[in-house]
Parts: sequence; C-alpha cells; structure tokens
Amino acid sequence: MIPIPTFIGALACCALLWPASLARANDSDAALHAAVAAERARPAAPRHPRTAFVSDHAPRAVQLSPDGRHVAYLRTQGQAHSLWLLPTQAGGEARRLLARTQAEQLLWSRDGRWLFVIAPRTLSILGLDGGGIRIPLGGSEQREVMRVDPSQPAAVVLRERVRDASGQRWRIVRLDAHGRRTPLWEDPHWVHEVAFDASGRLVALTRSEGDHNAIHRVDADGTLRSARRVEPMARASLLGITAQGDLLLRGDTGGNFKRVLRLDREGGLHTLHVDPHGEADLDGLALDPVTGQPLIASYRSTVAASYGIGPAEDRVAAISSHFAGRDLEIDVGRGPGAYWLVSERDSTLRDPRWHLYDPRSGAFRRILAQEVKASRPLPETALAQKIPFTYRASDGMRVHGFLLLPPGADPARVPLVAQVHGGPINHFRPGYDGIAQLLANRGYAVFQSNFRGSTGHGRDYMFASHGDYGNGRVQQDIVEGVRYLLAQGVGDPERVGIVGHSFGGYSTLLGVTFSPELFKVGVAGAPPADFGWSMKWLVDAGDQGARPDGSLIAMLRALSIDPTDPETYARLHAQSPVANAEKLRRPLLILAGGADRTVAIREVIHYAARLQLLGKQVSLYVEPGGGHSPVDPLPREAYVYLMETMLHSHLGGAKPDAPGVELRAYLQKNLRLVGPEFAAIAGSVRQSPRKAPQP
Repeated sequence: MIPIPTFIGALACCALLWPASLARANDSDAALHAAVAAERARPAAPRHPRTAFVSDHAPRAVQLSPDGRHVAYLRTQGQAHSLWLLPTQAGGEARRLLARTQAEQLLWSRDGRWLFVIAPRTLSILGLDGGGIRIPLGGSEQREVMRVDPSQPAAVVLRERVRDASGQRWRIVRLDAHGRRTPLWEDPHWVHEVAFDASGRLVALTRSEGDHNAIHRVDADGTLRSARRVEPMARASLLGITAQGDLLLRGDTGGNFKRVLRLDREGGLHTLHVDPHGEADLDGLALDPVTGQPLIASYRSTVAASYGIGPAEDRVAAISSHFAGRDLEIDVGRGPGAYWLVSERDSTLRDPRWHLYDPRSGAFRRILAQEVKASRPLPETALAQKIPFTYRASDGMRVHGFLLLPPGADPARVPLVAQVHGGPINHFRPGYDGIAQLLANRGYAVFQSNFRGSTGHGRDYMFASHGDYGNGRVQQDIVEGVRYLLAQGVGDPERVGIVGHSFGGYSTLLGVTFSPELFKVGVAGAPPADFGWSMKWLVDAGDQGARPDGSLIAMLRALSIDPTDPETYARLHAQSPVANAEKLRRPLLILAGGADRTVAIREVIHYAARLQLLGKQVSLYVEPGGGHSPVDPLPREAYVYLMETMLHSHLGGAKPDAPGVELRAYLQKNLRLVGPEFAAIAGSVRQSPRKAPQP
C-alpha cells in the first residue's frame, strides 16, 4: 500500500505535470496534422513497378581510406559483386580490383595500402599495389574478423575457437597483411571486443560472463583487473583507449540511452555525447583515423541527426546545414587536407548519394553518380515522406511511430496498413523502407509503430514491455496507434489491414485473431504462431540459439520471456494465435522459407494446417530452400506480389501488375494453400476454403 502522504504527493506532482504533458501531446498532434496536410498538397505519385521498390543494385560497402585518397566499394553483379577502387582526386578513374566476390563488408588497413574483404567464408587481404592472401573464416574454428587493429599499419584482429581434451577456449589473434599470426589472448569466456595501446599491447577486453558482460583491463603480465560489470541487456562496446589510459565506450551501461562514454581508471563513467533531444539512442559513431577518438555521433530513432564532437563540431554542423533534413553518414580522412566521405540518405532516397567533402574549402563533389544511375533509382517525387510522430497509449505512455501517406491523396479516404517490425528487439528508422514505399505508391497509408519493447529509444522504453508479448500491452500499443491515426482523420476505418515479418508476422496473427473488428486482413511473413514455443525452439535448435556467448537465453530472461520458465511459457501459449486459431475471422496470407533457421517451418505449416482444418480462409506460400527472409530477386518479387494481391482484394488498394511468365510459374509451384485471392494463378494447387469473412 502507498502511504497517504506519498500518494497525495504523487497526485500533486501529476497535477503539475499534466498541463505540460498535454501541451506536448497537442504539439505532436499539430505537427502530425501539418505534415499530413503537406503530403496531401503534393502532386500524386506515378505508379512504378513493384521490383523497383525492392531492388538492390546501388553500390554497397562504400568505404573511405584512412588517408582520404581512395574510396572502395562493391558493385552488384547478379548474385555476386565486384570490388572497385576510386581515387578521390578529381578526374580519377575507378579500377576493378576483383571481378567477382561474395563479400559484403570492406575494411581498410590503418595505412590505407590494404583492403580486408570479408565474405561469409573467406577473408581476402588485397594490396592496392598488387598481391594478397586469402584466409578461411567460419568452419570448426568459428573464425571471424573482430576489427581492424588500430595499433598496426596493416592488420586485423581475429577471434577463433580452440578445442582440446580440456574443453574449448576463445583465442584472439593478430593477422597482418602478409599472413603472419600473433596470438594475443586465450579465454574460456567469449571475448566481444579488445583494445590496444599505441605499442600494440592488448590493454582491455570485454567478455561474456553468464547473464552479463564485463569490461576488464589487462596488465602487462596478463592479469585481468575488473573495470566494470555491464548490466544484463545493457551495451558497452569497447572502442579504444585514450592517451591518459581511459577506455572509450559506446553503449547504455550506467544510464538510459546509448551514448559515447569514457571509463576512467577509477571506474568513473563519463558521458561524452548523448542525444541532445533526450529521445534517441546513439546509432552511428565515426572515429578519428589517427587518434581513434570519437568525432561524429549520429542518432536515427526519430529524426536523423549527426553532431560533431570536439574539433569536428563546426565542420559537421556545416555539412548538416548543406544537406538539411537528410540522414548523413560521415567518414573522416586523416589530416587537415584529406577528403571526407558523406553519404546522403532519406526515406525518399532508395539509393544513397555519396559526396566528397574538402575540409579546406568546404566544397562538395558528388561521386558514384553513374553507378547509382545504372541502378535506375526511383524519383523522390514518387516516394512518401516518413513522418515521425508520437501517440499516447491507454496507460499514459508516449509511444513512437512513423506514418507514410500516398502523395496527393485524401488521407481520410485511403486504406490504412499497420506494418509491424521484426525482432522484437529492433525498431523502424527514418530511412528508406521498400515495402512501406511500395504500399504507399499503391495508395495505402502505412503506420509503423515503434511499440514499447522496441529499441532505439533507451533501455527504459525497451524494458517497458515487461515481457507482455502475447495479446497484451505490446500488441495494444499497435492497435491503439491505429485507432489514434483513425481519430486524427488518417485512414478509412472500414479498410484497415496489418502486415509484418518475423515478430511482425506474429503480431499480424495476433491482430487478425484478437482484433478482427479493426483489422480486415493480415499478411504474415515467417510468423511464429506460438511465441513461447518459437523462442524455446530458437534456443534449442535455431541458429541464434547456438551463439557461443549464450546471449540469446540471457536476453530472453532479461526481457521476462524466458521460454524455459513454465509460467511464462504457459502464458505465452494461452495468448498465442495457434491456441486461439478458432477465433480467426479474417483472411490471412502466410509467407515462409522452407529452410528458415529463425522460425521453424514446421511451426508455420502446423498453424496453417490447423487453420485449414478449422475451415479458415488462409493462403500459404513457401519459398523452397528459403531462409528467414527472401534474398534472391524472384522470391522477393513473389513476396511483394502476394502482399499486393492480398491487400488489394480486401482493402481496395491499387490492383497489382499481372505476374510475368516466370513469376506465375514460380507461384504455381510454391503456393501450398490458395485462398480465393490467388485462384486465378493457382492452377491445380489445393484450394483453401472460400469462406466469407465474418463480421
């Protein structure tokens, strides 16, 4: 029981805060209305092919060398890439270093003379003047690249497993550009990060210790000295060390938001930079290529913004002013005359734009424009602005979200689709989203909720779910966000749907099962039908459950969704879509990968079969050999075509373009259950019941 004086004091406090809170809510509503009006005033967008929204042919892994003299990048070529090198001096021609590679990540050596090219199974070390070696990754040693060694001219740090009769350990190895290996450390615990002093000596590491991580200093004789225990689900990534011996970190340990931190020798934690608006986690950080000190901090949970730290403050402010309103990633070249690389992104830019910035003159020069043009980018006029807003849940908590509207349309007369992100430890960002943009182009308003439990808005926000991931508080945030938008005049209340992938697919099943009066149709990609069972399977058999640091089970316990706890398991099952399958009254499309190692395909098929036996209207598509998400062009087109068709059939958005011969044949082969929405292309595929939706 709360003591009466405390209770009265709490009421008085609420009375004082209520007008300010109401003012914030009114300001948020007014900003949303203004943004909605601006979208309605825009010219209507022309229709574009569905493949244009999900294609991915622009340059990737674009990286500036530390000396600012070269930009390396990958050019997409079918299912592989080629590696190219562009001089930053005006007039320099790009040259190809590799004709074909499966690499997805590029790292520069500190001296700018070598490239570390990282593919799923191979590390290639390439010299700009020729020569190179290849090192296998993965395998029984589980070898992987941790980082470039900032203390050496040209070396990376590897982590690999060592197994013998006494068990297994984790070895940290320095590998230089010529293939020379230097063992640095062995540990029975999984080592996350390491830091070196200027001489190359290992001086600090972070490692997993049961349900938490810990930061240790390493003395010259190899003795570990505890520097900080990191709370469960907190982050404290080790960046490096200052000249004075303080450790540099990025994370949310010791506070709410992810930020730039300094851990002094006495264990004191100091914030070097945090979101000035107090609402977003740190999302990106650029370091000085010489000193390793933090130079640029970026935040992207609501409105994207980048800030210079110390000597970079004025230049970053100038760059941000030049690209006002854009999401920027900035890489800094070494020395006052070196070029900087600026990546310009936005919700209306499918493909980023890259620019070289000369810090001496303040001038900008665009690069890779022809590469982007070759990928046939969508015009910005065809894409919807992503509008950030907040709404108040029924328990008083402010919840974050985004809204996309078809340009030029009356917002009150368009169908509304709730798109739910995966994870759930994830969040929508203000950047480009292909599925959302496709739906907006087809005439739908799209609502993206960063419901409580999402990341990006601090630890308090993430833990505010209190494990209520069934038909409870988390799902309520999504439902109440839809109702909030309808009350603001956004969306036709008779034409509301819900879509999502992974956890978003699970939320979709919850929506059409428990809120059929609101959601008229659902499209669920890779959906767990029983969240408790799915998390237990993931721990026991899925790829993520095999993490060497045991972080998955620790994370689930910290979030109060431990599937090994009988009470939690029973609660999640009782609220699951599969246990309440008879309540489904709305048409449903399920999409899945036949070799998914995150959500078991047998769980998806079991749920679909149960719905079919109950006479529910369900369609099921399975990508043969597909993983958790479609990757290849044809499965990606199949995914969006099926979604378009399902939503058009029940919400009245634009009719999808007819599938080509190849796509039609692919769908006929891989549609396992077919509702009336897909009867025209089904051929001899077994039909799902043509049962009319119940009111």
